[in-house]
Amino acid sequence: MKSVKIRKLHLKKGDKVEVIAGNHKGKKGLVLEVLRKNNRAIVEGVNLVTKHIKPTAENPEGGVEKTEAGIHISNLMVLDPKTGEKTKIGRREDEDGKLKRYSKKSDQFID
Repeated sequence: MKSVKIRKLHLKKGDKVEVIAGNHKGKKGLVLEVLRKNNRAIVEGVNLVTKHIKPTAENPEGGVEKTEAGIHISNLMVLDPKTGEKTKIGRREDEDGKLKRYSKKSDQFID
């Protein structure tokens, strides 16, 4: 079985991001979930897919539902909390000596 290396990502749940490549280029949204194993993220309102729901006891009608699907993290860029523009993310220590993410555009900590 192939081992998958899970690495640290530049995205976190709750980040505002913009899609920089693909069919949804230019759309902005909030990261709902990060799937580290697949290097994907689920972004609110981006990459909507149609899912058919089977009738169950709770939902006897069944039907068709639109849900967000994962999008590769290489196609996403974090938005600067100060300016709202796309920015790269770096890591450095804060005053307490704790490693935190910061925006390379505005040089401010994110979180």
